[in-house]
Amino acid sequence: MEREIRTGLVLEGGGMRGVFTCGVLDWLLDNGWSFPYTVGVSAGACNGLSYMSRQRGRAKYSNIDMLKQYKYIGLKYLWTQHSILDQKLLYQDFPERLVPYDFEAYKANPGEFEMVTTNCLTGLPAYLQEKNDYRRLVRIAKASSSLPYVCPVVMVDRMPMLDGGIVDSIPVERAMARGFGRCVVVLTRHRGYRKQGRNVKAPWFIYRRFPELRAALARRSECYNRQLELVERLEDEGRILAIRPSGELEVDRLEDNTAKLTALYEEGYAQAEKALRGRTLDNLWQ
Repeated sequence: MEREIRTGLVLEGGGMRGVFTCGVLDWLLDNGWSFPYTVGVSAGACNGLSYMSRQRGRAKYSNIDMLKQYKYIGLKYLWTQHSILDQKLLYQDFPERLVPYDFEAYKANPGEFEMVTTNCLTGLPAYLQEKNDYRRLVRIAKASSSLPYVCPVVMVDRMPMLDGGIVDSIPVERAMARGFGRCVVVLTRHRGYRKQGRNVKAPWFIYRRFPELRAALARRSECYNRQLELVERLEDEGRILAIRPSGELEVDRLEDNTAKLTALYEEGYAQAEKALRGRTLDNLWQ
């Protein structure tokens, strides 16, 4: 008897480029797509939380509408919160008051959801789940999205953590190691993209207490490019289905132009429609 091939969902990060992922996830919700396993990193982790709680449009609202209203990206937050983002707004006011996170719906979702962080002590990825403790869930999401240099280290389980994209930007290998031999992978860069330039070491006085983190940061570009090559090879082999931007829209990691962000969200929705229309999870690989 042929072994069942299980399909996972992999969500890349990319900062504000993650609005593309928001569009893809809203299409999945509109069309009733559910996966037994989802893994997200950085912006993919935060956007994935709204997908897992089935709160259609919530991720788009936080990334575009709230940005326009509250302007939560800016150097002024470095003085008050040691972060380039208004983290109090994003991880306290938003999920608790502005658009409350439906934690009960998230808990009731039978699918697994992992978020990727970087352990600052080891320089290795940590794959974390939480379906009982709301506060820990938010801390994991915050850690997964805390960009190096411009966001503070976040303590999770008494361990210092930062953005999971430092060491595992596209966790497709993690999904396959968990037994999901086929994956839908949502990317935030166009096919053929590679990081340019050499790896750069952090100045000696930055992250002095975390030498393994410094080493991981120095390898970041090389690591990401290897992952992009792996994704393209797996795509060519038919082992993953990649949904990605065309590359026609230039959107920065910390983009604050809401017109650009809206266009990228709409492209995400359209690319999901193009890749998945008329298909189901059961016949995806036939």
